[in-house]
This record gives sequence, structure tokens and C-alpha cells, in this order.
Amino acid sequence: MSQTLPLRADTVGSYLRTAALKQARADFAEGKISREALTRVEDEEIAKLVDDQLAAGLGVITDGEFRRSWWHIDFLENLDGIEGFVPEQAYAFKDTEVRRYNTRCNGKVAWPQNHPFIAHYQALAKIVGERGVVKYTIPSPNQLMYPFIWDTGVYADKAAFAADVRQAYRDAVQAFYDAGCRYLQIDDVYWGSLCNNPDAPEFVENKRYALENIQAILAGKPADMCITTHVCRGNYKSSYLLSGAYDPVAPELFGQTAFDGYFLEYDNERSGGFEPLKYFNDNPHKGRIVLGLITSKFPELENKEAVKARIAEAAEIVPLEQLALSPQCGFASTEEGNIMTEAEQWAKVRLVEEIAAELWGGQ
Repeated sequence: MSQTLPLRADTVGSYLRTAALKQARADFAEGKISREALTRVEDEEIAKLVDDQLAAGLGVITDGEFRRSWWHIDFLENLDGIEGFVPEQAYAFKDTEVRRYNTRCNGKVAWPQNHPFIAHYQALAKIVGERGVVKYTIPSPNQLMYPFIWDTGVYADKAAFAADVRQAYRDAVQAFYDAGCRYLQIDDVYWGSLCNNPDAPEFVENKRYALENIQAILAGKPADMCITTHVCRGNYKSSYLLSGAYDPVAPELFGQTAFDGYFLEYDNERSGGFEPLKYFNDNPHKGRIVLGLITSKFPELENKEAVKARIAEAAEIVPLEQLALSPQCGFASTEEGNIMTEAEQWAKVRLVEEIAAELWGGQ
């Protein structure tokens, strides 16, 4: 890779679904069009999205998660041993009713022979060609560590379940690499849930599993593959699920994991301050801290000088050359999307690009 990843101006990955895509997905759900017809629309809309990302100045290109309904479930329910289901209750996001759907274990967990995301990555890479760096996003193995997912009677205990999840993800990383992927992002709400409830009786054990899961899948990653993480606190129709500063998990997350980049929510007080980033300085594996200072939840544009001031504040803890900038989260972690227009979305992206160019030039 000729460029250091993450780039100084990067994005978390998801974008607002277009009207044509939403209509096609609705038609497919109602049986009005075939799977092949839906795929053609997805291909067409992703091709337009790629052009839009390039026009906005981005060097890292995603498919906007246009082939997914959820940022995580579409991937997880296509693993062997994991199924989607409709639970009695949905996640309790603030002031927002969330669509009820989730995953649970129904067999031995393993990487399948033909996971659809590999073909999805290859389709994106073909569309992008040599025009940019392709990034693909998948959920963290930690997303499977909630008791309602793993404790279904299939496994004797959490340790046995975690062992198979780790192997499935090691196989996943290798499969993406073999398909040509050199930039993979692991999206993770689990660390955010730990920050939200550090006084829980299981906190220490859960944090240990979260750390060991990540260490296990990164230990053997190819040297020329960039793997980053995005730590999220929930993103659904501009609402959120969790709060809490990074302090309770910082020694492990920033000090002991070997990610090449850490996309961190820092768009408001719910994420706390920059002080926990000090543990990153003690990590022998150096990457970049990507500050999510531009919110993806609301359309109002941030003040450019105020964002620069916050980056300068962070640079008092982590050197400026190891910092980058991005929106705080994706613009549509589910197909519903956040409450803004596509034009407002691209204005946010261009703001990230402008600030990064002014601070770091072409790095």
C-alpha cells in the first residue's frame, strides 16, 4: 500500500440509501422483483455512490453498506451457526423505536464456504478499479458475546463459544485477504456497551473476552493488510443507545490491541475527553487515532476552527502525525438512515476533507 491507512480524511463507511435503492429493496421484500433485479439496482447505485465519494475528494471508497439492512446482522446471520430472528424487544435507543431483529446461536459457529460479503467486496473492488483505496466493513466478533446470542444451549459455556467465533473470524480475515481486500474495518459497539456500564458485575470478565477476541483475530493478520476498528455507541435514525467515556476500556483497547487505526466517536460529551488516548502512546503497535469530530447524526455543519481546536487539544496527548479525522459514525448504520439529506451528508464529508487538507496537506 502506497498510502498510510487510515487516511488523514477517512469515513466510517455507511451512506444514506438512495431513493432507487430503497424502492428496489421494498419491491424485493414484497416479491415484485427478483433477487437478480435487486442486485442490478444495487450495482448501479453503488457505482453512483463510488463516483459521489470520488467527487467529494475521498481517497478511501466503500459500498456504503448498500447491500445490507443492518451494519452487523447481515454479516453475522450468514455465519454458520448464527441465525436471524425477531426478538420480543428491540434495543432501547433514546426516544426512538428500533426495528426488532437480532441474531442468536443455533449451531456450531464457523466461517461458511460461501459468505456473500466476499462477493460483495469483489463487486465493489471491480467498480472502484484503480481510482481509490477500497475499504470493507464488518462487525466485530465481540458483537456475538451478548448472552442472548450465545447462551442458547448449543455451547457448554462462553469460552467454547468464543473459541469458535475467533476461528471463524480468523478464517474471515484470510478470506477477505485472498479476495484482494487490503483495508478491513471491524465495527464494534461492544466496547461502547462496556463504557456505558463499567459497574456491571460481569464487566471485568466481559472486557477480558473483548480484548482476547480482538487479539486472537489480529495476531495472524497479513503484514500488508490494514485492519482498523470503529467504536460506536449506537446509530439509528440519528439516535443513540449508549454513553460513557473511554476510560474503563482504554488500557486494553488503546494499549493492548494491534489495530492500524481507531475510529472514535468524539462529537459530543457522551464520549468523554481525550485523556484516555494516553494509553495509545504506550502501545508498541503504532497506527492512527481517527477523531470522529464531525457528527453524522445531524445536518448542521460544524465550525471548522472549533474542530481544528479540538484536534489541537487531542494532539497534546497523541502526536498530530498520528491523528486523522472522520465523521463520528456512518450516515446509515441501518437502511433507515440518519435524519438528513444526501446533500447535507456530502457537505459533512467535504468538511472532513477540507479540514484534513488544511492540517496535514496531502498526507
